[in-house]
Amino acid sequence: MNQKKKMKPLDERRFAALLCESRWAALGTLSQGGPSLSWVAYVLDTDGALLLHLSRLAQHTRNMLAEPTICLSVSERDDGQCDPQTLARVTLEGKADPLDRASEEYLAAKAHYLERLPDAAMLFGFEDFSLFRFVPGHGHYVEGFGSTHRLSSEQLVSLLTR
Repeated sequence: MNQKKKMKPLDERRFAALLCESRWAALGTLSQGGPSLSWVAYVLDTDGALLLHLSRLAQHTRNMLAEPTICLSVSERDDGQCDPQTLARVTLEGKADPLDRASEEYLAAKAHYLERLPDAAMLFGFEDFSLFRFVPGHGHYVEGFGSTHRLSSEQLVSLLTR
């Protein structure tokens, strides 16, 4: 019998903290039919989406514009003290769309982004930068060695908007 394991409340707090406290993620995109990986800053929005402010000069941004289905991965910090396989980590898969600079949604997202990453303010003055809204369709959370959870978009929103 294949039963889904429900996360305990403590696990849910650890999961939410992982995404709420971090600002740095591995971004997976498709580049000419193959995988491409880079590192980007992100901000968790109030509705469970993630905000990415990226330059169109970067290959990963051009990849996203051509194919908006992406992955973002975040891991607990490795302090070198234990087996890294025990670190909590999550991979989110979904779609990232650029926000229209003239929209109210853009202005609200920009303000929220700058609350979390105020040093990025000058980058909003560059024309080649776009603000993307990444909505995870599902996630894979590894709490540590041998403990994994598949999360739906509904579960993700619930966990990240408490």
